[in-house]
Amino acid sequence: MQAIILAGGRGVRLDPFSRILPKPLFPIGDKPIAEILVHQLQRAGVDEIIMCLGYLADFIKLYFQDGSYFGLTIRYSVETDPLGTAGPLRLIEDLEDNFLVVNGDELTTLDFEALYKHHLAMQADMTVAVQKKSVCSSFGVLETKNGQITAYSEKPTIDYWASMGIYVINKRILPLIPENARFDMPDLVQRLILEQAKAVSYESEDLWFDIGTIADLEKAKEKYSQLKLL
Repeated sequence: MQAIILAGGRGVRLDPFSRILPKPLFPIGDKPIAEILVHQLQRAGVDEIIMCLGYLADFIKLYFQDGSYFGLTIRYSVETDPLGTAGPLRLIEDLEDNFLVVNGDELTTLDFEALYKHHLAMQADMTVAVQKKSVCSSFGVLETKNGQITAYSEKPTIDYWASMGIYVINKRILPLIPENARFDMPDLVQRLILEQAKAVSYESEDLWFDIGTIADLEKAKEKYSQLKLL
């Protein structure tokens, strides 16, 4: 099984720490975020990881090298200009028919093997891991029709499905991604919808941290000992 780790971002919300250390190497407990992820992928049956790099790429290469220490193969694809979260996929050669794609700042107990098997069973073009979230409105919410109020809710709680930044992709959809241009995963999902391709969800109730801010990082550190990821 192949997996791609997207690890090329600047991590601006973690400034000033990200000025000297790429976000995937930020420590959670005694290991960098990306190392925890590499171990999880290896346990799930992944035997090759391709890391898509950009910002401070040499730091990540130096840490992970060829992957032999972690029990798998690691190779690298380096972008010279930021290509977003989907654009880097067009630079990678020798991809299997189906492969995992994971953001390099994910900390989760998601079963990657189960996600991959779900994708295959659904014969999907793309599978997006999703998690239900809720947001409380600060305002009264009205429904109207032709200027007439038909319903009113005072500060309701609204549920929605959030993308976890974890995907399984069939390589047949890669031509939908423009070459050498910034293109993000939401753009790819929108393109698949327009093309009436088979984009499906995989619902997860697992613990999940998208480590984008210092506050997220501190919360993840607090939970790390309970996650039992390694």
